Order: sequence, then C-alpha cells, then structure tokens
Amino acid sequence: MVEAALFDLGGVIVVGPWEGFATYERENGLPEGLIRRINSTDSDTNAWARMERGEIGLEEFAAAFEGEALALGYRVDGMAVLNGLSGELRPEVAEAVRRCSERLKTGLLTNNYSPMASSERSAELAEVMGWFDVVVESSVLGVRKPDPAFYTMACEALDVAPSACVFLDDLGVNLKPARAMGMTTIKVVDPDEALAELEAVVGFSLRG
Repeated sequence: MVEAALFDLGGVIVVGPWEGFATYERENGLPEGLIRRINSTDSDTNAWARMERGEIGLEEFAAAFEGEALALGYRVDGMAVLNGLSGELRPEVAEAVRRCSERLKTGLLTNNYSPMASSERSAELAEVMGWFDVVVESSVLGVRKPDPAFYTMACEALDVAPSACVFLDDLGVNLKPARAMGMTTIKVVDPDEALAELEAVVGFSLRG
C-alpha cells in the first residue's frame, strides 16, 4: 500500500541539467558528455558533490570544478556551467504531483547547491513546491543522494516506512539505494511512460 510519493526535481518535475550541459559543450567546442564525465569521477568527493552538500560555496566550487576539468585536459567556466542549470517546468508532471498531494503524502528529494527558500522561482514552480508536505534538500542537510541517510531522513520527515513509498528520479544511481531500502522506484526517461508507471503503482489517474 503506497502512502507517499517522492519526486526528484531536476530531470523529473523540471527539465534536467543535461540539456544545459550539452549546450555549453557545443558552444565551447567541448566533447559531448564531458561535464557528466567530470561529475561522475570521484562522485562522492568531487566539487559537485561537495557543493551539493553545502561544504563549499559557488566560487570555491567553480575553481575546483575548473581544476577537475583541467586535469582531463579541458578548460571550462564553472560559473557558466551552473548558469545553464535552470530547466523548464514539465506541466504534466506538476499535475501528477498535485493529484498525488490530494491522496498521498508527498516529498521533494533534491540535490541542490542553494536552499529552495533562498532561490528565485517562477510562480509556476512556487505553486508546485506548495503541494509537497516536505522538501528534502542536500544543501540544507549536508547529505545528498544516493547516500541512504538522505532517504531515511525523507521517510522520517513524512513518518512513513520506505516500503510505503514510490520514488521517481532520472538517475539510476539515485534509485538503487532507495530500492534496496524497500521503496518502489521509477526511473524517469520519458515523462509519459514514467507517469503511466506511477498511475499503476498508486492506483488513480494522474493525467487528463
């Protein structure tokens, strides 16, 4: 019996950062996938991970990230990479969040570098944020996905067991520990397919 629906932000509710990364790479003559490669190297201790845990600020991140790129033989602008992160809202997923909030407990689980409360948000995204019972942020907690402690904190905040949760994320590495804890997981590649899977899990319509 599902009691709670948990959603990632980037790549699920809003378009993921990958398009911004790809645009930066194309515009600067860099190999496709370079930024993702940098972020996947030493993924728990690299500049991106430390930034998302709130251990370093943006300027320190930029310098460290640029150093990691240089170690691979490429020059990048760390702040420019960050500036391309904001993605457009996916209305169909936002509607699914709204409908889930009417029947289930809901949580937003996001790795971010700045607390949502201090970020400038569109009116649309601000409305979506209001539908969540809890917002679990790496920059606030000092813990990030895929650390199992992150999911434990989310479950404790919602007062639910992992086995009573369904969790949507666009990265398999983030879903694996959640699944090991007992959560039902859905990898978001195509939003329509993911919402169809979620409807099957929760047992009610999320679209139309």
